[in-house]
Amino acid sequence: MIEDILPAEVACAEAFDDSEQGELFAEELAVLGASVDKRRREFTTARLCARKAMAELGLPASPVLPGDRGAPQWPEGVVGSITHCAGYRAAVLAHARDLRTVGVDAEPNEPLPEGVLDAVSLPEERMWLRRLAAADRSVHWDRLLFSAKESVYKAWFPLARRMLGFEEASLLVDPEDGTFTARLLVPGPRVAGRELTGFAGRWQVRGGLVQTAIAVPAQS
Repeated sequence: MIEDILPAEVACAEAFDDSEQGELFAEELAVLGASVDKRRREFTTARLCARKAMAELGLPASPVLPGDRGAPQWPEGVVGSITHCAGYRAAVLAHARDLRTVGVDAEPNEPLPEGVLDAVSLPEERMWLRRLAAADRSVHWDRLLFSAKESVYKAWFPLARRMLGFEEASLLVDPEDGTFTARLLVPGPRVAGRELTGFAGRWQVRGGLVQTAIAVPAQS
């Protein structure tokens, strides 16, 4: 499903359960250590998805280890992103010659737990959330906001190599065309000689999931 909101240059692989069997690299097993079963299953399935995406790009299988802040470490010349939630895992990869960065996230199309929205949103975002919720109740817009901010962070971190708080980006969602924009409220890294000031992304709601994605072309 997630390929529908990503450009053709991106290789996508997804799974809706953890039933597929597969081997982990020794380095990945070492990372897992004594992790609980739920963590082991989602970690393994996400890595199997990553290996499928690597094959689609014509790359050999390689371990995908967590680096700074848990961000996946991809092979040289590759950018990518991983997401997992209840009933869904996905990995998306692209050659760095095609994309500068990519970030994806998937969440259940359900309301955020009580108290979370105030922690992850700005006052102006809560205003448009109320308008959208009044007009269309088929989408849990608070969850969409959360997912989009997760995608923003995943696209931001490989470029900036530092944290980005939920309050440090202001989002606006277009309910008509499945897009969103993120305006950075802190200085961004310099990309291609210019300061990064924001991102443009896409979203969709399908199969009980909210999915968001950001893909920045290498020449952008």
